[in-house]
Amino acid sequence: MDRELEGSLREKACSVRLGIIDALGIGNRGHLGGSMSSADIVAVLYFYKMRHSPERKDDPNRDRFIMSKGHAVLAQYAALAEAGYFDRSVLATTKSLGSLLQGHPERTTPGIEANTGSLGQGLSVGVGMALAGKADGLDYHVYVIVGDGELAEGQLWEATMAASHYALDNLTVIVDMNGIQAMGKTRDRYTIGNIPGRFAAFGWKTFEIDGHDITDIVETLDKAAAVRGCPTAIIARTVKGRGVDFAENKHAYHNNLLTVEEREKAVASVMAASAK
Repeated sequence: MDRELEGSLREKACSVRLGIIDALGIGNRGHLGGSMSSADIVAVLYFYKMRHSPERKDDPNRDRFIMSKGHAVLAQYAALAEAGYFDRSVLATTKSLGSLLQGHPERTTPGIEANTGSLGQGLSVGVGMALAGKADGLDYHVYVIVGDGELAEGQLWEATMAASHYALDNLTVIVDMNGIQAMGKTRDRYTIGNIPGRFAAFGWKTFEIDGHDITDIVETLDKAAAVRGCPTAIIARTVKGRGVDFAENKHAYHNNLLTVEEREKAVASVMAASAK
């Protein structure tokens, strides 16, 4: 992979993480852990892979992105601000009355394609969008990020079966497999089993990646886009809270608030990690 591109995407991922911290603010409860774990993937999608433009938000040929685990929308908000869909200062208003940015995605926000947050539903929306693209003869691609804890939802597997039946090769699901959900380790709350094997059993082409390796993410998204005749699933091994050292792999930071001191530490940690 080109080093200049890799460096640029690393900078974007750092900016997304800093944007997550800005959106969380001080003393406001929000989902730090799952937003940070998906930050590298979101950065590569918005600043490398997806065709989109804030000047042409309604372009019928734009690629679509759905954050099915809607509580992690802070990562998407940060990417949208960085991409110019709204001013970065708006991040500080997240979850305020009347703000463009609420605790879960809403279509009133520029760049948001679907309301999500009721876990398990985002992939169904993605299947509908992918089917519409096929019916309309458009070549856009639909990307859906789901959480590994979200895989306990039955509707998600109905959507998985439908996507295979309709051979939706314009659909890619990315599983943010950080291993931790609200109350502890995912495997202790609900046994999901062999995630790549489950998608493969439904007829999906599956890939496994390091969800924090920019090169791995880029190359695998390119491979997924080239698949024909079936949908693709990317199982991304990630770290809850990645980039904020005191929050990594801790379920307490699934939905938390930051003090002034913690915010300063979080910013310093993200900047230090980015410099490595």
